[in-house]
Amino acid sequence: MNELLTGIAPPIPITDIKIFLQSNGKLRAFAAVVLADSFKINGLKVIEGKNGIFVAMPSRKSQDGTFQDIAHPINSHARAYLERRVLRAYWNEAGEEGAGPRPLLADDSAGIEGREGGEFTQSDIE
Repeated sequence: MNELLTGIAPPIPITDIKIFLQSNGKLRAFAAVVLADSFKINGLKVIEGKNGIFVAMPSRKSQDGTFQDIAHPINSHARAYLERRVLRAYWNEAGEEGAGPRPLLADDSAGIEGREGGEFTQSDIE
């Protein structure tokens, strides 16, 4: 889409995603993404939350016990794009062994907004 028409700049293309399956409580996988064949972000997490599966950004624990994102999308359009791509890669890697609701399968260029908290379930696309 054209930025002049939508007011939203297209996200940087994700050119590679690696999924590392886990079986540690609610943690389903770690993920690493490469943006535009130029910038790699490690430490994304695929987590099974109370409202469905979602992608948590890489973070670190501060001295006061709170978690702060190290890297994260700065708008909902980029966040939805990143989450769709990571969740699709997760389900491809997990196959039928993965538990929980299926991710969005819409075209990556579509401007679908996720619900608050970045969680997607099958009902989001029905």
